[in-house]
Amino acid sequence: MPKRIVPLTDLQLKTAKPKVKEYKLSDGGGLHLLITPSGGKLWRCNYRFDGKQKTLFLKSYPEITLSEARKARDDARQLLANGVDPGAVIKAQKIQVQLHAEIVLNTFEKVAKEWLLKNSPQWSDSHIKTITGRLDRDVFPVFGDRAVTSITRNDVKCLMEKVAARGTIETADRIKLYCRQILRYALNNDMIESNPIDDMKDILAKRVPGHHAALTDPRKVSQLLRAIDGFDGSFVVKCALQLAPLLFVRPGELRAAEWSEIDLDNAEWNIPAIKMKMKSDHLVPLSQQAIAILKELVPLTGGKKYVFPCYRTNSRCMSENALTAALRRLGYIQGEMTPHGFRAMARTILDEVLNQRVDFIEHQLAHAVKDPNGRAYNRTAHLDERKKMMQLWADYLDSIKVLRTL
Repeated sequence: MPKRIVPLTDLQLKTAKPKVKEYKLSDGGGLHLLITPSGGKLWRCNYRFDGKQKTLFLKSYPEITLSEARKARDDARQLLANGVDPGAVIKAQKIQVQLHAEIVLNTFEKVAKEWLLKNSPQWSDSHIKTITGRLDRDVFPVFGDRAVTSITRNDVKCLMEKVAARGTIETADRIKLYCRQILRYALNNDMIESNPIDDMKDILAKRVPGHHAALTDPRKVSQLLRAIDGFDGSFVVKCALQLAPLLFVRPGELRAAEWSEIDLDNAEWNIPAIKMKMKSDHLVPLSQQAIAILKELVPLTGGKKYVFPCYRTNSRCMSENALTAALRRLGYIQGEMTPHGFRAMARTILDEVLNQRVDFIEHQLAHAVKDPNGRAYNRTAHLDERKKMMQLWADYLDSIKVLRTL
């Protein structure tokens, strides 16, 4: 007769000591506790399925109590009675738990930051700062800590409506764009099965597309230039305002200009790719007028890193609101003129009034332009012509500035 197995007791389990070799304490029905030489106490349950001997690997004692281990054994026997392999069931359950853990781990904020990191090499610092600021302010507080799999179309819709209610419709549309791209990144990396907002349209009221406000009428440009020359605020800010129309670079590029990038002797400003929106080095020829303004700044900021340092600390450049505030101080409202508008001013007048070649203008604006053979221009392409154009532009601004009627 087979040896009768006496059921285990909690006292036996608690007092079981390790030996040189592993051994087991049987409870019956295939259930036993394996005692390892290191002192581990591991629940195991032997069974046969489809003619093969198998073992269920349960958790350790006392993580699983005696009564819980017996229940697991009885559940396994019930599955066997129904023709189901309990080992396969437990394996599937473990996979499901692991998948759930991965889903919970992939929060929207975590995925968004991965997306930002992936794209940051091709974006300018200012662009990254803008996106990060909008996500931190408007998106992450709403559903940043939720699993990316749980984000719905309605979640994004409600968020857009909340942001638009502040009167910032453009920001709401941008946020929708960011969310769509983040969810597309999640889809492409097998974190979600579909992008719920891929075809999301017409959420907010239609509006007429806007552009950066700019003055392109030479008579109004003349008034603006005279107003800038009469600016009675910070001298450093005044110089930045005077250079803005002469150089027509992006406001962020102007504010972050460093003396190490500027060659006054050769009348050039070499902006490194890391600062540019298109991630390519950019060369700005300096007119005689621009050189004169920069030389006026040398005694004030020439010994510092930035041409236009922040008034609070020399370790940072001028704030992004400094030029906008200066224009408002001069009486130019938001819909009339912006720091970015100096680019549109130059683009329009150089083309329509001074009849300069459009490709020269676009290249000087650091736009992605190609030559007639489809090749991208490099930083020195048509440099002689662009130098002439920049001096022509500066002379033209001087000429209209002195005329009160055109």
